[in-house]
Amino acid sequence: MNTFKYLAIIFLGIFLYSCGSNSGQKKSDFSIKTNATKGNISNNETLKLSIDNKKNHKIDSINYVLDGNRIDEQASLQNMKLGKHSIEASIYFNNEVQKTTTALTILNSALTKVYTYNIINEYPHDITSYTQGLEFYNDTLYESTGQYKESKLRKVNYKSGEVLKNINLSDEYFGEGLTILNNKIYQLTWQKGTGFVYDVNTFEKLSSFKYGNSKEGWGLCNHDNVIYKSDGTENIWLLNKDTLVEESYIQVYTNKGKIVGINEMEWVNGKIYANRYQKNGVAIINPNNGAVEGVIDFTPLKSKVTQHKGLDVLNGIAYNPNTKTIFITGKRWDKLFEVEIIEK
Repeated sequence: MNTFKYLAIIFLGIFLYSCGSNSGQKKSDFSIKTNATKGNISNNETLKLSIDNKKNHKIDSINYVLDGNRIDEQASLQNMKLGKHSIEASIYFNNEVQKTTTALTILNSALTKVYTYNIINEYPHDITSYTQGLEFYNDTLYESTGQYKESKLRKVNYKSGEVLKNINLSDEYFGEGLTILNNKIYQLTWQKGTGFVYDVNTFEKLSSFKYGNSKEGWGLCNHDNVIYKSDGTENIWLLNKDTLVEESYIQVYTNKGKIVGINEMEWVNGKIYANRYQKNGVAIINPNNGAVEGVIDFTPLKSKVTQHKGLDVLNGIAYNPNTKTIFITGKRWDKLFEVEIIEK
């Protein structure tokens, strides 16, 4: 055997040894058992945990951790956020410790309420605006629009439809949601991972910011110095108002599963009202745990606007605290609807 072949065999043996047996990780002798059904459990239930001790080790103690927080073998889920979670168990035995994990999905226990609406007023809206974000500030409407080479930031007289102030985004940006806090406008762009901050009075661009774990920019709203950001998934991210860092998130869930496509958002009386992309409804979301507590069906509104080739989906929701009413429009709709919400 020549030297080349000999060395090749040696290196191949080392490679196989280093890659085998799951990189040397020992498979746990334990697994976690729960009272969840196929991994799902409602937030009105008590989570019950136990260990499947496959080799009958004499266990000294067990520590359970749910999303980094220590929990007991029986834990109330009443104050937990909904969605996907991870449970880790550390099992101590014979001067050893082994860890094992399992997945858990917490669902909302309550059924989603269904709401309808009454139209109070109809106002003109720019039929060319591909509406992405809508928000009132000091009784004036601000709007962010999308599409490449068409994206804008606007200040609008909502009663007349007159554009009071307008700036265009650079052609490379697709405008998305906006929110206004402490005299600053925060505007997202779609897939560039970049948002902008403006002076609310002058529209001067003050700074920009990058996204964190969220890959895209969809919708924004704010409350109590916290900015909420959607990214088109079931996640709503909570941003620090000063650093704009994503500090935590909630997952939007019903009693059956997750709700994706969370888009334009508005804070209304302690809840997040959110458009779902390509849907005609608005979800009413509990900001503490992500539960969809209600849904408003706005399907008939699209038939009340001018039908044209560029007409697109419902999108744009704003709450006017002065009138205590909600305003709804859509992408390239020529009307802005003022509505009151009614429970069926």
